[in-house]
Amino acid sequence: MEKKPIVLSGIRPTGNLHLGNYFGAVKNFVKMQETNECYFFIADYHSLTTHPKPKDLQANVRQVLVEYLAAGLDPEKSTLYLQSDIPETTELYLFLNMNAYMGELQKVTTFKEKARKQPENINAGLLTYPSLMAADILIHRSHMVPVGKDQEQHLEMTRTFAKRFNRMYKTDLFPIPKAFNFGEQLVKIPGLDGSGKMGKSEGEGNAIFLNDDPKTLRKKVMRAVSDSGPTEMNQEKPEAIQNLFTLLDVVSKPDVVEYFNDQYNNCNIRYGDLKKQLAEDMIAFTEPFRERIIEISADQDYITKVMDMGAEKARISAQATTRLAREIIGFRKIY
Repeated sequence: MEKKPIVLSGIRPTGNLHLGNYFGAVKNFVKMQETNECYFFIADYHSLTTHPKPKDLQANVRQVLVEYLAAGLDPEKSTLYLQSDIPETTELYLFLNMNAYMGELQKVTTFKEKARKQPENINAGLLTYPSLMAADILIHRSHMVPVGKDQEQHLEMTRTFAKRFNRMYKTDLFPIPKAFNFGEQLVKIPGLDGSGKMGKSEGEGNAIFLNDDPKTLRKKVMRAVSDSGPTEMNQEKPEAIQNLFTLLDVVSKPDVVEYFNDQYNNCNIRYGDLKKQLAEDMIAFTEPFRERIIEISADQDYITKVMDMGAEKARISAQATTRLAREIIGFRKIY
């Protein structure tokens, strides 16, 4: 029987999942779990670089797990786990740090950006973030990693660390992971602020979360940036207006999109009507997610079972990797 490719991805527990997360990642994860050996983890170790309060960390981890499950990830098909449940990751992190150099870590774009944004908290975890990310990927000897543009440099460093370890110890322990490219399947979801992508860091009003109630969702959509309307027929849509149509494309029926396109091209567009339609279609689209989130949130036994099952499955893989790494390096066998 041919072995399935190993795919890994993680998400920081920094709040609720939004439509951008769903269409940009989670929807494709749900498909991938049918044809790959998938490891999806909640990166709670990574969140420590910003020093969250313990209660906030616990609540955020639980919420992200619940929403992953509500969005369709199946713990029977994928290994869904908490990063902190796999202490072997930190051991591999240490091994990789011993062969990571200050110069290359300091050149990482995200480190330089974080250091500029939070000069009062330039901690070692920020500097060695690429080593920990590499440990997350290599601990399961992953073949593919779905990454966004902002993570490409980190993946390239993972490839560097894997090659360096293999070369230094004359081994082929670590496959050299590749970026998983969804190609045309990848939908970039814009935010409601008129520019850029949907995201948490741009403010609450920019993102539509999977658990937003109808009242909140309507309010956000009605406040979305628009303009005074087209001044000539068939003119090109400015970015803010194109964003509204992109959102309409992913949640509305084709005839609805066609109707509002015709209204725009004939200079008859009423943005209030478009936003009302968009809000109602978004409510209909997110309703199944909201219902599942409420249902799963109320079942703590199930949540605990999922976490325990994921930890057990992930540790089998992680222990096998660290056992081999220890032997290759020259440490005595303890597993």
